[in-house]
Amino acid sequence: MAPTRTPRKAEAASVSQGASSAPTAGDVSPSPPAPDRLPFSETDFIALCDALRVTDSIRATAWQSYEKVLCTCGTIEGHLKKELWGICIFAAAADLDEMTFTFTELLKCLSISICKFVNRIEEMEDSMDTISTKVGSIVQRLKKKYDVLFALYQKLERTWGQIYIDQPSDQNSSERSSSLVLKLCWITFLLAKGKVLQIEDDLVISFQLLLCVLDYFIKLLPPAVLKEPYKSTVSALSANSITRTPRRQNRSMRASKQTDTDIKVIEELCKEHDCNLDEVKNVYFTSFIPFLNSVGITTSSGLPEVENISSKYEEMYLKNKDIDARLFLEKDETLQNYTECLQLERTPTKINPDEDPSDVLQQTPVRAAMNTIQQLMMILNSASDEPSDNLVSYFNNCTANPTQDILERVENLGCVFRQKFAEAVGQGCIEIGSQRYRLGVRLYYRVMESILKSEEKRLSIHNFSKLLNNNIFHISLLACALEVVMATYGTPRNASLNDRTIMETDVSFPWIINILDLKAFDLYKVIESFIKAEPNLTREMIKHLECCEHRIMESLAWQSDSPLFELIKQSKERDGQADQLEPVSSLTQPPQHNHTAADLYLSPSSTYSAARPQKSTSLSLFYKKVYWLAYLRLNNLASRLLPDHPDLEHLIWTLFHHTLQNEYELMKDRHLDQIMMCSMYGICKVKNIDLTFKTIVTAYKELPNTNQETFKCVLIRDGRYDSIIVFYNLVFMQKLKTNILQYATNRPPTLSPIPHIPQSPYKNNSPLRVPAGNNIYISPLKSPSKFSERLLSPNKMTPGSRILVSIGESFGTAEKFQKINQMMCNSNSHLKRGSEMSSGPNPLKRLRFDMEEQDEADGREHLSGESKFQQKLAEMTSTRTRIQNQKLNDGADISTPDQK
Repeated sequence: MAPTRTPRKAEAASVSQGASSAPTAGDVSPSPPAPDRLPFSETDFIALCDALRVTDSIRATAWQSYEKVLCTCGTIEGHLKKELWGICIFAAAADLDEMTFTFTELLKCLSISICKFVNRIEEMEDSMDTISTKVGSIVQRLKKKYDVLFALYQKLERTWGQIYIDQPSDQNSSERSSSLVLKLCWITFLLAKGKVLQIEDDLVISFQLLLCVLDYFIKLLPPAVLKEPYKSTVSALSANSITRTPRRQNRSMRASKQTDTDIKVIEELCKEHDCNLDEVKNVYFTSFIPFLNSVGITTSSGLPEVENISSKYEEMYLKNKDIDARLFLEKDETLQNYTECLQLERTPTKINPDEDPSDVLQQTPVRAAMNTIQQLMMILNSASDEPSDNLVSYFNNCTANPTQDILERVENLGCVFRQKFAEAVGQGCIEIGSQRYRLGVRLYYRVMESILKSEEKRLSIHNFSKLLNNNIFHISLLACALEVVMATYGTPRNASLNDRTIMETDVSFPWIINILDLKAFDLYKVIESFIKAEPNLTREMIKHLECCEHRIMESLAWQSDSPLFELIKQSKERDGQADQLEPVSSLTQPPQHNHTAADLYLSPSSTYSAARPQKSTSLSLFYKKVYWLAYLRLNNLASRLLPDHPDLEHLIWTLFHHTLQNEYELMKDRHLDQIMMCSMYGICKVKNIDLTFKTIVTAYKELPNTNQETFKCVLIRDGRYDSIIVFYNLVFMQKLKTNILQYATNRPPTLSPIPHIPQSPYKNNSPLRVPAGNNIYISPLKSPSKFSERLLSPNKMTPGSRILVSIGESFGTAEKFQKINQMMCNSNSHLKRGSEMSSGPNPLKRLRFDMEEQDEADGREHLSGESKFQQKLAEMTSTRTRIQNQKLNDGADISTPDQK
């Protein structure tokens, strides 16, 4: 059949008004639309809408979105057309809050896997701007839920093989067959997870709950079908159950003995999987047992009926309208090809630098999460829930003893934490929150003692009364300790260290500062001292705290209620210095990482005397770090966009620096990168360099730790948000027009010095794993000499580092390096294909620039049919390849640009 003509925009407009129109002479639809349906000429689109039971408003909105795709890609045929219809229908239903179908139903209708669907929708979001941030967040939630479910099901299958004997000698009945009990375990777990947890992507608590489910079913099975050690354990339980308890024992003694017996199987499971027994017992008694009672499942009735459990899960699944995870049992195509689609990258264990990295075993996400928690436990096992004797001694040496205030503060904040944790995770998880809080308190006391010892050695004093009676210092230190704990339990193991390594959930940063009513600027003061005071922090946790610090500097500290603005105001008033928050000369000075938490918390804050006010140490260091971060971001972006105009980077930096120094109000409730992109666009505009905002934001998305909301959702004024070009035209350009125009004259402003970029104070010498699955690790050279000296002078090298470089011959041309890079990527055909594409950034097609100075869409010729869309997919493949290559070149430490 010949393809039908797609409705024109005029037709789509009439559709949105609910009008009815007859097909024109040019329509070749095989049959007219039904009278009770909207007038679409695509019968397959109508059939898909009918199958998903969508409303007329969803149909109209979805078709309009599809037309936007056609405007960019031309005619699309085949199965790809149906996939795009499905994506447009899903997006419309999510935006309009009229979801009439489950996510699995949609995947089934499209005959597409969840991974392929996510990739398709991300490609549309990246290249055509037809996906709203609301839809994007829903898709990410579904993706993270799938990630956790996939990891847990794989873990269950492997574990089940270690528990159940497939063909026992006594030929067990089909009622207790391996596949049936596995099915019961999985569906019961899914039901329990949905009932107990509000956070669907919490891997650790979910796995602990899965162990509880396994414990329940293992104890219901006859010992003959079980492998050791579960066979012996269940046999012992059976023997104990038929032993009559003496009547003279009181009820509490019998209950205690019963409890000890109940956890024998869980003990074996925890031992096998390196789980903390106390945490799993907590989940068992506070969450799992109440769940069994709530759904009417009892051990006395034997194995529950599959139909009964499945129907209860079916009800929950239809209500949530998301993924039917029962299909994992059937190896359903909608839930398969995970590794191929998302390139799951298993994480190596933490290794000794002297060990051979090739000997390191790969880990599953669950195993790696358990190992990370164990590392934290090793730090805190010897720590106490109360202040140590050394800490008590410090408290007693204070002019005003802070002991009582510290203990009361810890208790009061503990109540707040437990309540907020239960609200976020699930009311049945309040005891889990208590356990997490106790770990945080241990780390808080441990780091506090380490900080005080360091300060005592540095200052040769014993009285820390002013610091230890500072409420903000204590809340900040406790918040930092709790963030380490929360991040440890929320770490996914399928992300490289170049990405944010902490899974974004409802309790992710900045959740901790929000619930403790702590300002982000105050937390920033303690992060560097915290890392230095706890040498046993894992590399992942150090990296996470550094990411938290960066988020504070780029946006969180600039929120309108931040104490930062009062400090800036005071600094501006000091000695009448109207424009010197931080002297320009300080930018070129080598940084000194010798500021401590005591310096920052005791520096002038919101109050100061009538006498000549002192300079705020916390503000000075904050601005230095902001300048370093700002220039690093700008340097990275300029190297991608302006390689032929290297002189422009210094001009852009001068405007960027001037804005942060003198027009800091523009940062209020905004993001550092928004000012950076506007500075780049403004300078290029006056210098007649052809660089559109679409090109800028396309390249910006390739930078690490960025998201589209930064340029799609910018504060304009009075709570109104719009795209970054609207912000540039209405706010940035209006404020800085005079300054920007000076760069077009013969007497431009004096250039700001390029900041001296320090080595990160959080540098860790653990080997860094190269992405893309290769068993290749990079360790930094430990010589303190300059990078150029290390390369040119063999005398500067150690015997070990001497063999790492070629001495006495040229490194050769750029082509040789490209060949090396190609060899590095040969194991990944996907990346190799992408590297052969064009290296220049491809402008976004449909970023909504709806101001007068709109950027023109690029004028490349349209390709017909699927080829155009496939070209778009190829472009996205190339973009992602450049992201990975750039991250590899940048290294894991984004604060050290000279170590690539």
